[in-house]
Amino acid sequence: MFGSLGIPELLLILLIVIIIFGAGKLPQLGKGMGEGIRNFRDSLKGDQPPKSDPPKDDDGSKNR
Repeated sequence: MFGSLGIPELLLILLIVIIIFGAGKLPQLGKGMGEGIRNFRDSLKGDQPPKSDPPKDDDGSKNR
């Protein structure tokens, strides 16, 4: 189904995307998609980001 996409078809799809979103939004869309893919891969691997310190009270002391 998708194996038959050639250069003309891909260029047409790119042209339609540029018309819909505009050239200025393309870098933001690419960055967002890249971050989403990276987060998805990390969740599949089970990698957890390091936990941050517990939240502090208004006076600057840590919650117990």
